[in-house]
Amino acid sequence: MTDARAFLRAKAARTEAALRAYADAWADAPPRLIEAARYSLFAGGKRLRPALALGACEIVRGDDAPALPAACALEMIHTYSLIHDDLPAMDDDALRRGLPTCHVKYGEATAILAGDALLTMAFDALADTGSAEVVREVARAAGIGGMVGGQQMDLSAEGQALGIEGLQAIHRAKTGALIRCSVRVGAMLGGATPEQLNALSAYGEHIGLAFQIADDVLDVAGDEARIGKPVGSDAKSDKSTYPALLGLDRSRELASETVQAAIDALAAFGPEADDFRALARYIVERED
Repeated sequence: MTDARAFLRAKAARTEAALRAYADAWADAPPRLIEAARYSLFAGGKRLRPALALGACEIVRGDDAPALPAACALEMIHTYSLIHDDLPAMDDDALRRGLPTCHVKYGEATAILAGDALLTMAFDALADTGSAEVVREVARAAGIGGMVGGQQMDLSAEGQALGIEGLQAIHRAKTGALIRCSVRVGAMLGGATPEQLNALSAYGEHIGLAFQIADDVLDVAGDEARIGKPVGSDAKSDKSTYPALLGLDRSRELASETVQAAIDALAAFGPEADDFRALARYIVERED
């Protein structure tokens, strides 16, 4: 059986080496800004979004190399979003991946600038794909109608009693858009057919939802030492979550149903998609 953790480790190592090459090219920037950006970028993490981009490219092409610049860009964008999400004006978290958050270590102003720098340099990396279509795909997933818009929706909904449709709309933008985009750009850079792109897009849509449900469950029932950040932060911020709306048991059931839908979306693929099938299961079984 395919080992999802081994797949993630392999793709993370590949991404890490390429990310360090990009970061080494920032040598003429202010040292404190470089240090803060690198601190968060290399603080660990699963590198899920790069793995999805690299894996999708490999499924359709048999080689993940064309997607490597996009994989690095996606991780830069994800890291910037975490730096900004942790700020006092947002989620006000002091711990991320078991380490002090960027603003705790470097101060709010430098943390904001480090996030700004990572977002901007992500598009420098995306230029290496040579695809304006991919650049646009990432910009829309990360931007005002995607991740950033979803964050605003989440902030605006604090203290409100949302239904399941409202909650899913927030998470489809805030978390799901960049996860779906990661799969799509990998497939696009691998030369996917329209049918392959549609199937992989559906997979990305479903695992984006499953990932958020699993995150909400971990925020209630997770082990702080294993997840590397405080539990209960959603309740502290009075946010609507799947456990708050549906209860823990139904949330876990919904996550499992969503994972099965993701696996079903890969029906047209053979063994080349086994890593993605295992990854979908891992998303809801993980404890970190």
